[in-house]
Amino acid sequence: MKNLVILGGGYGGMRVLHRLLPGQLPEDVQITLIDKNPYHCLKTEYYALAAGTISDHHIRVDFPEHERLHLTFGEITSVDLEEKRVYLKNQEPISYDDLIIGLGCEDKYHNVPGAKEFTHSIQTIDQSRETYQLLNNLSGGASVAIVGAGLSGVELASELRESRKDLKITLYDRGKNILSSFPERLSKYVQGWFEDHGVTIINSANVTKVEQNVLYNHDEPVSYDAIVWTAGIQPNKVVRDLPVDKDPQGRVVLTKQHHLPHHEDAFVVGDCASLPHAPSAQLAEAQAEQIVQVLLKKWNGEELPQDFPAFKLKGVLGSLGKKHGFGLVNDRPLIGRVPRLLKSGILWMYKYHNG
Repeated sequence: MKNLVILGGGYGGMRVLHRLLPGQLPEDVQITLIDKNPYHCLKTEYYALAAGTISDHHIRVDFPEHERLHLTFGEITSVDLEEKRVYLKNQEPISYDDLIIGLGCEDKYHNVPGAKEFTHSIQTIDQSRETYQLLNNLSGGASVAIVGAGLSGVELASELRESRKDLKITLYDRGKNILSSFPERLSKYVQGWFEDHGVTIINSANVTKVEQNVLYNHDEPVSYDAIVWTAGIQPNKVVRDLPVDKDPQGRVVLTKQHHLPHHEDAFVVGDCASLPHAPSAQLAEAQAEQIVQVLLKKWNGEELPQDFPAFKLKGVLGSLGKKHGFGLVNDRPLIGRVPRLLKSGILWMYKYHNG
């Protein structure tokens, strides 16, 4: 019995499971899924969990059940590509015949002193729970700084405004305009929404140091009751430690078949993979679809695909509270209620089809 080991039950890992189970998995193959949590987590909604506008169970989906799917829960410490083993904390190592690494990302602190020690995160469900406790236990009128005005920072700031209207929220943005990678129309709309709702935006920010409840912007100290970091990501440490080629962002360089150049049995999916698009849930799912095609042909002794069509991503949707949103769908900018409704509908469909 061959063992396909999947590291991480994120969006890529879940798509692999749902494509192979129940009908496409060969009789001589079993799957071992290793994850910290006994459920799939909807990471795109961590901002709402941290803000306190949704409960924990709304962002959990059960893993599928199958007689040849074995679930192992624990902390992965390293991968030995030569010995084909996965090592876990306080557990026996697990051997694999084929491996899919989908361990996601961690916060990137850009060597800012104190950022890791004195800020809070929404990168994992555990960290989001801790941030929820912190933010929702703040006294009335407390001040919150959110460092990083990408999609995560914007959604957290807007959702927190709806959850805690009493808080003084400041969003630090390195660019001259918020969401500078989006069209100007979207950027101005989001900036205007924050101004209308009393969220302060600090443009052209440069956070140089963080201490306990103190953030230094251009070396000038500003005190806050809570500081949340959403200013960049990097691959999981297990992936960073792998002795393989990586791109300037630290993501693993892969072949066209999504495996490591010198290890045809080791694939990387999602945020840790060097791909021609920014990391996202839909990119991880699209890549997982192609990995499944490669595995099925490999297991059937067929020639592997030499190339794949370019990924066709539908766009990006962001929320501004429960009633407003923004997005790019097929390169068309959307603002207002429509993108918010679209995002809610996509989330409902995902949970319906995967739950």
